[in-house]
Amino acid sequence: MPAPFPAATILGYPRIGPRRELKRAVESFWSGRSDADTLLSTARELRARTRTRLAELGLRPDDASIPSDFAFYDQVWSVAAQIGAIPTRFDHLRDATGALDLAGHFTVARGEGDLAPLEMTKWFDSNYHYLVPEIGPDTEFRLVETASVTHFAEALAEGVLTRPVLVGPVTFLLLSKAADGAPAGFDPLSRLDDVVAVYAELLAAFAQAGATWVQLDEPALVSDTWDTPREQVKAAVRRAYSALTAASIPDGGRPALFVAAPYNRLGCAIRDLAASGVEAVGVDLVKGEAPEQDVAGIENVTLVAGVVDGHNIWRTDLDAAAAKVAALSSVGAARVTVSTSTSLLHVPHTTADEPDLPADLRSWLAFADEKVGEVLALAAGEAAAPEAFQTNRTAVTSRRDAVGVLVPSVRERTAALTDADATRSDYATRVAAQDAVLDLPALPTTTIGSFPQTTELRQARARLRKGEIDDAAYTEAMRAEIREVIGLQERLGLDVLVHGEPERNDMVQYFAEHLDGFATTQNGWVQSYGSRCTRPSILWGDVSRPAPITVDWSRYAASLTDKPVKGMLTGPVTILAWSFVRDDVPLAETANQVALALRDEITDLEAAGIGIIQVDEPALRELLPLRRDQQPAYLDWSVRAFRVATGGAADATQVHTHLCYSEFGEVIGAIDGLDADVTSIEAARSRMEILPAVAEAGFERGIGPGVYDIHSPRVPSEQEIAELLTAARASIGGRKLWVNPDCGLKTRGYPETIASLQNMVSAARAVRQAG
Repeated sequence: MPAPFPAATILGYPRIGPRRELKRAVESFWSGRSDADTLLSTARELRARTRTRLAELGLRPDDASIPSDFAFYDQVWSVAAQIGAIPTRFDHLRDATGALDLAGHFTVARGEGDLAPLEMTKWFDSNYHYLVPEIGPDTEFRLVETASVTHFAEALAEGVLTRPVLVGPVTFLLLSKAADGAPAGFDPLSRLDDVVAVYAELLAAFAQAGATWVQLDEPALVSDTWDTPREQVKAAVRRAYSALTAASIPDGGRPALFVAAPYNRLGCAIRDLAASGVEAVGVDLVKGEAPEQDVAGIENVTLVAGVVDGHNIWRTDLDAAAAKVAALSSVGAARVTVSTSTSLLHVPHTTADEPDLPADLRSWLAFADEKVGEVLALAAGEAAAPEAFQTNRTAVTSRRDAVGVLVPSVRERTAALTDADATRSDYATRVAAQDAVLDLPALPTTTIGSFPQTTELRQARARLRKGEIDDAAYTEAMRAEIREVIGLQERLGLDVLVHGEPERNDMVQYFAEHLDGFATTQNGWVQSYGSRCTRPSILWGDVSRPAPITVDWSRYAASLTDKPVKGMLTGPVTILAWSFVRDDVPLAETANQVALALRDEITDLEAAGIGIIQVDEPALRELLPLRRDQQPAYLDWSVRAFRVATGGAADATQVHTHLCYSEFGEVIGAIDGLDADVTSIEAARSRMEILPAVAEAGFERGIGPGVYDIHSPRVPSEQEIAELLTAARASIGGRKLWVNPDCGLKTRGYPETIASLQNMVSAARAVRQAG
């Protein structure tokens, strides 16, 4: 008999550290300021601190309730590295056992020289990213390293029995792509048996180390959007977990298996998992519907009820959550325990680090530490935790009745919207008007918006916050940077310029700071990918724009050059996706509120003489529901919100949009539906693989497939960029083609930015001349 599953647990915890300690240590290692031993030591200290903190909060150190889910870059790449799923182009970095050292681990993630990194994309419907494994028929799977086992043993040596967490084998393969050279139609899922055999070896290693429970995350099971038919996925689940539960473990029994399926409703796949012999199944009761009919009669499996939202930061309504647990308990003989709906990596560490938030707003919030408390209160029940339940009720009521949560004038404006507000003139009329005022060559070159955020810029913002400089001094510092950026772009020969966004700490937070209905945090950091962290803003009330936001900066930049300068805005869907959004009104209503604020900003930019305006929507694909039947409604309101934002623009105003790091093929119709005059998309890491879908969709307007990857420090050669441009022109035609990087340049340094842009402009000129 396995040890009982914990009565209260979480699916994972933030791993970057309360003050982004891991980010700083990793980037120090990358820059050569510290060595591998220093980075490994910092990571050990962070893992120990996390275990201590979770035990202080009330998770037991002796029952596997504390997860062990550390990864240096992301959890998918962590599994790939351990089971040897490393592309052959990196073989020279592997040692005699087939493993990578720490530097090699990051080279695969980030690229180096001519070595292209793994492709990166979004993790389900979140703003987290993962590296896409490359799997072929000849990929050799074997256990080449055991970092996860090492982390478990490290904790046990300190007296903490943790629960190792890995991405499950079915999800791992469904998230993978066919490696270069794989036969047409090759499906990575066809390698399931080989991958499961290595997972069995890992289970044996965990057993030998003393693990009692292992968590395998299978979020792929909640989605029906895979190319692989649903029944084939379910068959893979049965085969994989029947094999793992029957695996022969030398010198004793295997650890019990907990399969977690976050981000939506698991449905009848619960029964497939139960039939395979796994001991516990986690269900998301926040994003998913109550699955009473799915679990009725299931015995001998612990049902782990994810009733505390791991994906957002609002306090859980404990009464409603307790009712969900009770309903689940009432339908079968299975034991029911309590957890978060997802890993807490999507939320900041603690509200205690936000003393400057208004007290009433802070009382409505629960970050990672507070969510642990909610899980423990629900597991204990109101009789054992009456104060927690009563405090919760007070906060829920306070939030509902607060001033600003509902603003009648804002609601009246969105209610008055008509289809005419979301419609511009036809494209032919617009392009004629734009050609009359814009003098652009074939293959016009531009950037996505931001230029490197230097230490000096960040220091200037910090000094303004501290009162060490006044608004006038800060404005002059930003203007000085804009002058440098405009001059640099003119010297490089770019055709459409940007002001570089020096005044923006973040493409969403900057707008949140200037819109009513938002709040921002000091230390609300969450991991986006690798060492990249963001501070999502808190959208708590009805949204409106009290004053222009970007107009003065764009007007000043335009005064410095005779070339066109793009105004830069963040789109309504991305502002929602990259914020912690209120959960008390439909997203469509909030999207329209943000869209109207942006519409007003576009009107003011036009009045200031800005003739090109980019409205970025990199998160359009990100919020796409994981169930096909839920997608049309989402695409309808998200596309309409963008068109409401841009629908008032004059014909002569060229509207751009930008999308990055998503699987665009699934939403190409929606991208077309945005009706932007020019659309730039991420394409370099995937070597322009999106272009056939663009061509097939009959995309008629301008398009800028990214020609180099800004998430890697490598500088692409002129030849590499020219080859991508030639492929793009062959696929979609030169008249519609724009030339730009994959994304903004804020995370890069100036030397690599200048070198990359020089090569980009030279490549564009060469391809123009070649005809």
